Amino acid sequence: MDETRFQLTRGDAVAWLRTLPDESIDLVVTDPPYESLEKHRAIGTTTRLKHSKASSNDWFEIFPNDRFAELFVEIYRVMKRNSHFYLFCDPETMFVAKPVAEAAGFKFWKPLIWNKQRIGMGYHYRAMYECILFFEKGKRKLHDLGISDIIEQPRINGGYPAEKPPQVASVLIGQSTEPGALVIDPFMGSGSTGVAAVGLGRNFMGNDLCEEAMLITRQRLLEAGAKESLGAPEATPHSQLGLQM
Repeated sequence: MDETRFQLTRGDAVAWLRTLPDESIDLVVTDPPYESLEKHRAIGTTTRLKHSKASSNDWFEIFPNDRFAELFVEIYRVMKRNSHFYLFCDPETMFVAKPVAEAAGFKFWKPLIWNKQRIGMGYHYRAMYECILFFEKGKRKLHDLGISDIIEQPRINGGYPAEKPPQVASVLIGQSTEPGALVIDPFMGSGSTGVAAVGLGRNFMGNDLCEEAMLITRQRLLEAGAKESLGAPEATPHSQLGLQM
């Protein structure tokens, strides 16, 4: 198998997506810092420390709901035909995001559930799960139709804000791509999607506004054995992804 490669960019997610060619991406897995986090933080139900890895306050800017339309239009444009898109979100954001993504052209299949196995933030009935909205562009079969729609994996405590275990993204990437595919995450955070991608022999491109995210993700991917590359992808076969140094 060819060496896995990655490329990281710092900036606004939508602006970054606009630099990518049409139909050049095999899979999008992402977790925007959705607007409802601000509401929960305001009433003290999320992390409240100001300057630690357990806090979101200084580490990311909220992506407002009214920007979902432009985000989903760009994600749909860059995705190849017959591909999948997974969006992590809370139940409140799900009702906002689903119709906007459908208006952009996606087919919505269902929400998957990540069972975090340990209780977390919340005010009324504290949360122990997160939704993963499963969208499709065109028509593509999953590799294993026997996989459950509930993914069991303990939450990460004390890490990067809203950090996801790579094992969760590994299920999605393994179901929806082939080795050598190009996976992207416009809100990569600490790079869990990238770690999952390169661990399965997929290439990865990630973006985030935070400089700390860049440093953490780069280190994790290098430690995972991937090679950092330069150059944007092209809408060409996997063997010509345009990820050469």
